[in-house]
Amino acid sequence: MIRIGKISYWHVHAWDYTKQAQEHPGTVIAAVWDEIPERGRQAAEKQGVPFYENLDDMLARDDIDAVIVDAPTSMHVEVMVKAARAGKHIFTEKVIAPTLKETNVILDEVANNKVNLTVSLPRLNDGYTLAIRDILERKLLGKLTLVRTRLSHNGAIADWLPSHFYNLEQCGGGALIDLGCHPMYLARLFLGEMPTEVSATFSYLTGKEVEDNAVSVLTTPSGAIGIAEAGFVNSHSPFTIEVHGTEGTLLYGTPNSELLLRTNGASGEHADKWTKISLPNNRESAFDQWVGHINNGTQADENIRLATDLTKLMEASNRSAQERRTISISEL
Repeated sequence: MIRIGKISYWHVHAWDYTKQAQEHPGTVIAAVWDEIPERGRQAAEKQGVPFYENLDDMLARDDIDAVIVDAPTSMHVEVMVKAARAGKHIFTEKVIAPTLKETNVILDEVANNKVNLTVSLPRLNDGYTLAIRDILERKLLGKLTLVRTRLSHNGAIADWLPSHFYNLEQCGGGALIDLGCHPMYLARLFLGEMPTEVSATFSYLTGKEVEDNAVSVLTTPSGAIGIAEAGFVNSHSPFTIEVHGTEGTLLYGTPNSELLLRTNGASGEHADKWTKISLPNNRESAFDQWVGHINNGTQADENIRLATDLTKLMEASNRSAQERRTISISEL
């Protein structure tokens, strides 16, 4: 049984990860720490486990094997470095950290202390992502020309997001670093190569400290363009994926949750019509994969590679919006 110390209930998905740990037959929440003691005590009492005001004291427990990190993004370096040095495996909400420099500090400690790190990038495991990857591997779209991914909701106009999600210092940004993480890592995945330049535009429609509407344009060595979009100010914006190539196009979520393909293909298959593609079942969740890696002594190599690229693209996007210029990834 993997005994988990829960690091903070700051994030909106903190209880979702708690539920996954509670429902998994191989894991149990054994202790809680929170940077806000009152919130942490309430969470610990609800689960019938000890609360620690001092994180070091919780990490010093020999019977704590791992941690789930849902602390403010600004605290990720501090808490994950401590966890790695204490020999605890780490499951964390995205992003690993706001900057590449901070991410590398964490990754170095993870490697030096031989612990497992897995980042919650849940849409990597969904059936539509698996189907799109298969289509791309079969070259049915020809040479890629453009990938567009979008995720948006009405959290800032319907006022259901917690107020601290608009705190620039804690979050490291707004709509893009929160929601936009998902379209960003999917765009990176589907492009099949790391973008070399990023140009981003943010807007602040609700007057918050962080952006509530964002677009980031990614330039790749091959010439394919990626567009990642996110917002807190849209009431009926479906999660959307478009992948275009010289021989075809695929669409997902426009607006229905179905995958459509039209391609010339090697033999003209699907050339005259849009075809609905059956989706495979989702593969196991990031949390379940993390548990498997711990038990099997393996590492989440693709997950960490994509999560690191995600931080690079987020840092470059933030700098681009702030400095009003295109940012080269080599500048980071």
